[in-house]
Amino acid sequence: MKAILAITAALLAAAPLAAEEQSPEQAEVIAAADAFFAALGSDDKTALAGVMHTQGVIFVHNRMNPEAPRVDAVPVTHHLARWAKGTRKADEVMHYEAVLVTGDMAQVWGPYSFWADYELTHCGINSLSMVKTAGGVWKVANTSFTMELPSECERLGVPGFPADAARDETP
Repeated sequence: MKAILAITAALLAAAPLAAEEQSPEQAEVIAAADAFFAALGSDDKTALAGVMHTQGVIFVHNRMNPEAPRVDAVPVTHHLARWAKGTRKADEVMHYEAVLVTGDMAQVWGPYSFWADYELTHCGINSLSMVKTAGGVWKVANTSFTMELPSECERLGVPGFPADAARDETP
């Protein structure tokens, strides 16, 4: 059931963008964001390093405990080192509500859900800051995202919610 929910959410997330007209630049950025999420879900835990800028920073706006929210800053290099050692199957589904591009800079914004070992662990809003490298490749540089309880997915506009699988246990 949880796998069906994840697949349904992924299909719902992709549909609105396909219906909208995109510039060639937006299409390139969307393809890079798609590659980022494919790397997150890959069994190859080193794949993520190929789609992220190593000088970036990840800001986690952690709201899993609403009484004690916090913001953690994690250098991408530290995240990649931890990620490479991970054993859980990860899947993140994001709905791209806004894709802004100017030259070699882009921003991708929207709600997401995060699944670990086929179980919804949290959801939130993603803000992906993308850069086009000197080689012409788009990479995720900096990210900021909220990390919220699964019960907040519907309020945040995450596709596929409400869902019976949503729970409020901190992973």
